[in-house]
Amino acid sequence: MLQTTFESGISPRNLVQAPHRLMFFIGAGNVLLAMLWWALCLFSTRWPGLVAMSPPPVPAGWLHAFVMQYLVLPSFIFGFLLTVFPRWMGLPSLTRWHYLPVGAGLMGGQLAILIGACGWEAGFFVGLLMAVAGWTAGVVILGRQQLDEQGATWHARSCFAALVLGWIGLVSFLVFVLGGSPFWVMASIKLGTVGLLLPIYVTVAHRMFPFFAANVVPGYRSWRPMGWLGLVWVLLVAHLVLELFHAYAWLWLVDLPLLVATMVALWHWWPRGRMPGLLAVLFIGMAWLPVTFALYCTQSVIYALTGAFELGRAPAHALFIGFFGSLLVAMVTRVTQGHSGRALVMPPVAWFAFVAVQFVAAMRVAAELLPDAYAWHATAAIGWLVAFVPWVMRLGRIYLTPRVDGKPG
Repeated sequence: MLQTTFESGISPRNLVQAPHRLMFFIGAGNVLLAMLWWALCLFSTRWPGLVAMSPPPVPAGWLHAFVMQYLVLPSFIFGFLLTVFPRWMGLPSLTRWHYLPVGAGLMGGQLAILIGACGWEAGFFVGLLMAVAGWTAGVVILGRQQLDEQGATWHARSCFAALVLGWIGLVSFLVFVLGGSPFWVMASIKLGTVGLLLPIYVTVAHRMFPFFAANVVPGYRSWRPMGWLGLVWVLLVAHLVLELFHAYAWLWLVDLPLLVATMVALWHWWPRGRMPGLLAVLFIGMAWLPVTFALYCTQSVIYALTGAFELGRAPAHALFIGFFGSLLVAMVTRVTQGHSGRALVMPPVAWFAFVAVQFVAAMRVAAELLPDAYAWHATAAIGWLVAFVPWVMRLGRIYLTPRVDGKPG
């Protein structure tokens, strides 16, 4: 009776009860809006007689990369970090006045940008300014947490360093829109991938995955050497520099060590005994990271030997859909279940989303080698929407209702 009573109390006020509620709700909406727009763009390119889309103010592929890297995934990232930074550092929890500006900037910014991409040019620029404002608020708030901490939490510092690189990438895109050379938009895209998202995902995995496993797998031995995380950072920075200077023939020099490093981590982290589904999806999603670096290595070696840029965007989409997408479902489901007072299990809609993402990732990677690539790209975009819609609807209801156990938060 208590659970039914609490679940019936749907109200927007519940969104501001905790950072993850608001930011995950925004992220859930952003991910569907962004992919709906992108799917329509792909359909209009492949079947122009079926769907007509106005050309956006910048090339659609660049805008797609920008929105996914700086608005969709960061909505979830800020929700997570604004929740865990005070816990990691032993500081008081943040109030709604800390995270409301971040949420308003990321939600309003993406909505205005996408409306602008459909024809409202002024909205496009307004959306960029809102995104910069929301991002700046988040970076300043989390930076203040760093200054207030007594001691040093290196996982928090690693995430914050990635956020600073992400902020630079965000501003770089704005510089391009204001008339800068295409170098700035390319720098923005590369910074978003290798400077922002990859370090944060890897850092959170390094801190949390062994911790989660140790709590439920008897005899599990945690493996979290900080030297490993430092090595990955050095290699990712080297990868970033090589990409910025288009030195694709030499990427294998850093991507091969990254392949080895991620395989070593996965081998150490993967539990040897039985594990619940909510834990298994973390390591299955993590397995996409060595796959990504194997593809990058192959692409680089082929380019060095032949000058041909084979595989196209296959490595990037193994990373974005396979790694980022899988762990998005896995981590957001885990945080949502735990912080709403529910059992730590994978509900059916989360299983559906996770499994579907595996198929979508494989489809998008294979599309680079198949005829009629744009048809496969469009199909993959629709597959993403099919995978996420039921999951997002369930998340939305949870964030709009109080915890089922009656606790605050």
